Amino acid sequence: MVVAVPDLKAFLLATPFFGGLPDAGLDLLTSMLVERHFDAGANVVAEGEPGRSMFIVKSGLLAVSKRANAGRVVQISRLKPGDFFGEMTLIEMQNRSATVVAESATVLYELTAQNLYACYKADIHAYVIVLQNINRELCRRLRRADDRFTRHQLRGDN
Repeated sequence: MVVAVPDLKAFLLATPFFGGLPDAGLDLLTSMLVERHFDAGANVVAEGEPGRSMFIVKSGLLAVSKRANAGRVVQISRLKPGDFFGEMTLIEMQNRSATVVAESATVLYELTAQNLYACYKADIHAYVIVLQNINRELCRRLRRADDRFTRHQLRGDN
């Protein structure tokens, strides 16, 4: 199914990643996105592998997990349409911090580090908004992790 550009733009503006972008910046970034399709059960990214792109979830559900002691796998979150992931590799240029698996047929939009750099060179205002949006989401995630850690610590004290 072909998605009309106005529909795609409306979807993207409603996501935390693209929120607040002016039309020109949104058009620039939209032109850089590559649509990727994954079947249920497919690994999208694997913890520890090099990563030079991030993804915005158009449709589907995904599970995010990390390896723990003795190879145990711990699910740390689930992603749904509008969520994004992989942004940490664009900021810190480190390997993937988690594994993401499609739980259902999934459509993602991929943005590479190279394209994000091209955005920086072409439209610094849009680039700054995108980085602010990424930072806001990272802060939200950190607050949720802090809350989970605190609840876990309190349960351990009882």
